[in-house]
Amino acid sequence: MLVNLTIIDLAVVKMLDLDLDKGMSVLTGETGAGKSILLTALGLALGDRADAGYVRPDCKRAEINLEFDLSDAPLAQQWLQEQDLDNGLQCLVRRVINHDGRSKAYINNRPATLQALQELSEKLVEIHGQHAHLTLLNSDEQRRLLDVYAKNQPLLDELNTCFKQWQQANKELLALQKAAADQTEREALLVYQIAELQELDMASFSYAAINEEHEKLANLGEILCTGQSVVDSLYENDQLAVIALLGHSLSELGHIARYAPELTEISNLLAEAKIQTEEAALQLRRFLEAQEADPLRLNAIESQLGVIHQLSRKHHIPADELPAQLTKLEQELDRLTHSSERIEALTLQTGQLSARYQALAAQLSERRQQGGSQLQTHISAVIKELGMPQGEFLVAVNPQANSTPKLNGNDKIEFLVASNPGLPPKALSKVASGGELSRISLAIQVTTANDKTTPTMIFDEVDAGIGGGIAEIVGQKLRRLSHNRQVLCVTHLPQVASQAHFHLFVAKTNQTDITASTVRLLDNSERVHEVARMLGGVNITANTLAHAEEMLQQAAVTG
Repeated sequence: MLVNLTIIDLAVVKMLDLDLDKGMSVLTGETGAGKSILLTALGLALGDRADAGYVRPDCKRAEINLEFDLSDAPLAQQWLQEQDLDNGLQCLVRRVINHDGRSKAYINNRPATLQALQELSEKLVEIHGQHAHLTLLNSDEQRRLLDVYAKNQPLLDELNTCFKQWQQANKELLALQKAAADQTEREALLVYQIAELQELDMASFSYAAINEEHEKLANLGEILCTGQSVVDSLYENDQLAVIALLGHSLSELGHIARYAPELTEISNLLAEAKIQTEEAALQLRRFLEAQEADPLRLNAIESQLGVIHQLSRKHHIPADELPAQLTKLEQELDRLTHSSERIEALTLQTGQLSARYQALAAQLSERRQQGGSQLQTHISAVIKELGMPQGEFLVAVNPQANSTPKLNGNDKIEFLVASNPGLPPKALSKVASGGELSRISLAIQVTTANDKTTPTMIFDEVDAGIGGGIAEIVGQKLRRLSHNRQVLCVTHLPQVASQAHFHLFVAKTNQTDITASTVRLLDNSERVHEVARMLGGVNITANTLAHAEEMLQQAAVTG
């Protein structure tokens, strides 16, 4: 469960350090006091997207810290161990949002991704927002709720794995069948293109080496002329050759070195230069003597390059990728040559996968029928308690005629409600009253919550649109729900607030130029005054206080 929430510089919250306990806690306060920012902080800490707008004005960063006790969260313990993030029965979650919108997340003081936060949050906290009844109108959500209630997830995972395998095999089969129509023409084209590429002797093909040899042969005249000129300058010109000049310099320097011994080292350097220059000149002369113009070889290389460039343009690839293109074409030809065998194998495989899928889908439909029957009985009983005495909730599970495998099974699942006797049931989307839809949504959430392992459940004004005795029943059900888990509830209804074990009051202060919200735990006396305020009236009378105290006492007795 969540044992501590700390918020620093997030929106209207300057600093908040809030300890939480087991049972049911409510958050109340005037409209706009900042109750929702607590749920926003929880969402951000558990992986919601963040932006710079969450950071309190004139602050560098916002920070949210959560501390969980994992003694009631075995799935979270297992996940943390698998991720090598475990820290015994304690879990610390931290999210920091910078003023530029960038954020960092940590699990047990180790960096974590948003995806990791989201995976962990699913095993720790479940948030039911103000507009949960609108989400309920979505057919996928109705299917999900039924499958959760009926504990269908293992079977559903097996069915969806089978579907994905069938989908992949069927996609390949259709592609091969389509290609088979023009297979002969394509095979002939591939054979021709492969033969063209094989003429290049791909085993020893190197475009860079061929290009280098061509450059050398094409410019051999310039190489010989320039090379001979350099040999003359270095070695063969008797008067002006570099060798001769270096020799003269050595002789002159040797003469004066008799008077300045420190010039000996310079003489040595010049002697080495003379040796190196002579060696370079001789190697260059040997290279030039070995060169021989070969017009036939040059023509052959130019012809080969022409073919290479033509094939490069034809296949729309760089010249050095031609060997890879040959391999690709050979593989395609091999597939086409054996496509009939592959088509036969895929036809058998898709048939087997389809049969297995249909068997799993039939099992899933049966479980959904059974689960739907139980779910509608439970929810019908709850909505009667919530002020719809004639209401009947129905779960329609209708297998679709189309036998083609699809994700999540063959069933069309629809939640229906009959508000009055004698009238046919209608889809939830056709229910006119927003209050009725809110009550049905709350009934579903309370009913399905009993089968969940999430240790902390948060309800954000899910009691909107109801009041009076119905609100008291809602409060009682939330209190009962908290007997085996932690429940946090944001509410405006005194009937709900009076049922809580702990009462947190949210207030807005304007002591500085920037508005700030604070949260504090109310004692028994303060609870009486807050419930009295929620009961209404500008002036709180003795009768209002007495009514509030009575509500709190009754909740404690029935609790």
